[in-house]
Amino acid sequence: MVLVDQHDNPIGEMDKMEAHQKGVLHRAFSIFLFNSKGEMLIQQRAKQKYHGAGLWTNACCSHPQLGEDIKQSALERLQFEMGIQCNIEKVFSFIYNTSVENNLIEHEFDHIFIGYTDADPKPNAEEVQNFKWIDMTSLSKDINEHADHYTYWFKMVFSNISDIKNQKNF
Repeated sequence: MVLVDQHDNPIGEMDKMEAHQKGVLHRAFSIFLFNSKGEMLIQQRAKQKYHGAGLWTNACCSHPQLGEDIKQSALERLQFEMGIQCNIEKVFSFIYNTSVENNLIEHEFDHIFIGYTDADPKPNAEEVQNFKWIDMTSLSKDINEHADHYTYWFKMVFSNISDIKNQKNF
């Protein structure tokens, strides 16, 4: 993974597991997809994931490699995880640092992308155990009632994504 400073400048590389064990700031991306009905695509992470296993989250997220274009990496990962190709646009970035299960630490400079598609996902079973399209009101209610069913980063970004979606009138 690409280690970065507080301004997203690369400062080195590290194995994914080691970076999460040490809590070192690294580059990541997260993709949020909406359909023409205004529903968000969420996925349930596969049970064998090293953290966040079985939790619901955004359509796709991962880590680009050193020298890789972040948007291109995000598009490739979206195809790999969900079998979807669509346009995405970067809407913001943020840094977060939190402990997660298995004594790991998520410390990411996360680039947030939004896309729009009516494509039917064809998820990779090694990455995704389930998915659904859900309206924002129902999703917000479920997050409030069952916060422990969702990944930390997803809950952090949800209200910002909801605001951006409403501003863009999708």
